[in-house]
Amino acid sequence: MSRYLITLQVPDRQGLVEQIANAVNHHGGNWLDSELRHIDGIFAAIVLLDVEEQHWDDLIEALESIEGMTLTSAAAGIVSKPGKRLTLSLVAYDRPGLVREISNKASSLGINIEQFSSKFESASHTGIALFRATIGLKLTDTIQEEQLTEALYAIGDDVVIDKLRSR
Repeated sequence: MSRYLITLQVPDRQGLVEQIANAVNHHGGNWLDSELRHIDGIFAAIVLLDVEEQHWDDLIEALESIEGMTLTSAAAGIVSKPGKRLTLSLVAYDRPGLVREISNKASSLGINIEQFSSKFESASHTGIALFRATIGLKLTDTIQEEQLTEALYAIGDDVVIDKLRSR
């Protein structure tokens, strides 16, 4: 079996996950890991699969035959370097450039962002536009956690950070 990463986009409608899962199953694939989202009328997915190489092209053809589906794929299986995983929750007033500021702070410290999930929402009591993110990071040095926290707080007085997990 070989590992493949696929990204999918299609106008959202009921039954898409079932169609995708049926195609994977029909071609002998194993669904290992995924992130599935509905964003502004579009279904978007990132899926890691284990599939026999001789079935790969047929699986891609089956997925591409789903109405409106666009996809990209790549062979996977690169093992990441060891390090400490840290998951943070960050909330701030929404403004242009916030993701750039967050990613610049992490990158300047040599920290890899492995997962980033964000959303826009309005504060219930004031209606102020808020940016909310959950960020999964890979640290290579124990001092990086404190350095990153300080760097993120330096973005503005409105930034609130909670450590969700560390391992």
